[in-house]
Amino acid sequence: MQQADNNSDFLFQYFDNNPGRLTSKWLHYFAIYERHLRAYRSRPIRLLEYGVYHGGSLQMWKQYLHPESLIVGVDIDPRCRALAEPGIAIEIGDQEDPKTHACLRERYGDFDIVIDDGGHSMQQQIVTFQEMYPAVKTGGLYIAEDLHTSYMQKWGGSLRHVGTFIEFSKTLIDQLHAWYSESEDFKVDLITESAYALHFYDSMLIIEKQAIKHPTVLMTGEPTFAMNALEYVWLAGHYRRKAQFARAISFCQHALELRPGLPEATSLLADILAEQAKTTT
Repeated sequence: MQQADNNSDFLFQYFDNNPGRLTSKWLHYFAIYERHLRAYRSRPIRLLEYGVYHGGSLQMWKQYLHPESLIVGVDIDPRCRALAEPGIAIEIGDQEDPKTHACLRERYGDFDIVIDDGGHSMQQQIVTFQEMYPAVKTGGLYIAEDLHTSYMQKWGGSLRHVGTFIEFSKTLIDQLHAWYSESEDFKVDLITESAYALHFYDSMLIIEKQAIKHPTVLMTGEPTFAMNALEYVWLAGHYRRKAQFARAISFCQHALELRPGLPEATSLLADILAEQAKTTT
């Protein structure tokens, strides 16, 4: 079967009329998939999915994505080896074992999309994220599914229980904001510098991975009232961005007059002077 037209409900239509192996999905997942995965259909990508089951989900991704994409499925059940086919590779491993993930990284390199639809226990979900989020390419997605298990004792979960994936994922929200930390034990890390967005849905978390720089506040327009030092810095940033270095330098100097040694003003002024020097050489 060739890749279908880029219609907005291809995944559900495929699932609903499934010509292939057995698969199971929550109904509300399909609209979420289409929202986030549609942009990846036009080029060959590498997708990794934990949880092979009968192999039907891997076949669905194969039909949805570019024909030259590589789909890799991981499962602990050795019977799943028999489900490999052109375009679909099968690896056998334990999600709780970091060695499983290390072998995947060594064999395949980085992935455009990683989907954790595997064992759903807390340790499996957390270890998989810790080991494989770094292996998601910039511009890619990490998708953790069936997070309702964080509320179910059978899987090691319960409401606000320490050690569940949901509680773990709340720390990712903190790390998203580490730029603003005033604490020595709360520092910028990989999440801060690469998680563009955390999308929480019923039972699902999707993380968009992008290269993130320190957030910048800008100001534009003419002031009406007296400004404080940081406001001068923000206005200087605007004129730096427009390469109006003289005005930017002036505003930095105003900031330093109000607050001598202000780190934001000192750093920005140094950057502006360096950029100005490049343009005059």
